[in-house]
Amino acid sequence: MIDRDLLPTYRLLSGPDDSTFCYRVSDALDLGYELHSGPALTVKDGQGYVAQALIWRREGPPPSTSAAVA
Repeated sequence: MIDRDLLPTYRLLSGPDDSTFCYRVSDALDLGYELHSGPALTVKDGQGYVAQALIWRREGPPPSTSAAVA
């Protein structure tokens, strides 16, 4: 059963390659997530877009959705 009040154990953050995206990843790391491999980057019409996978590997459940900013 999935608890929708908890963040998923696997998350994929994506968006424009800017400081806002970096802060979103940093916020997830502060919550206790770990990076899963390196980021993916693509360019469309001169704008860079990035994606970063994150995994919850700690014991116990991941944080609640109210704890997430990203």
